[in-house]
Amino acid sequence: MENVLERPTQREQQMASESVANFKSAVFGRTSDSVNISIQESGESFAIPRKALEFLSNILSVMAEGKAISLIPSESELSTQQAADMLNVSRPHIVKMLEDGVIPFKKAGSHRRILLEDLMKYAGQQKAITKRNLKMLAKQAQDLSLGYE
Repeated sequence: MENVLERPTQREQQMASESVANFKSAVFGRTSDSVNISIQESGESFAIPRKALEFLSNILSVMAEGKAISLIPSESELSTQQAADMLNVSRPHIVKMLEDGVIPFKKAGSHRRILLEDLMKYAGQQKAITKRNLKMLAKQAQDLSLGYE
């Protein structure tokens, strides 16, 4: 099950931006694994896990940047198009990586399904490789005195 929050409006973006700093200061730095929440409008109070509040803090930060948000349970299986959208590549490129064994997948009939966990593992590996290569290029530019400081 996937929940997609559309791109926030300007007003929502502004509200998220104004509240994210206050929210973080109220949530972080506490030691308990739950937080008591009071809804001012209804007067209801209840406890929620600290991790849920940390996640909400991340959602507010993303909303403040004006980005859309997609929530997908970690055990989810993705279609090739969903995987391509997440990695910002074409669907045929994803299919080729699957068929080459770069990312594990299974078939459901004629459809390929990718575990979100496997896709995120691949994305993390690619990010680490990119970071390492950029550091190497920066070092080469400095060693060769190419004018980059």
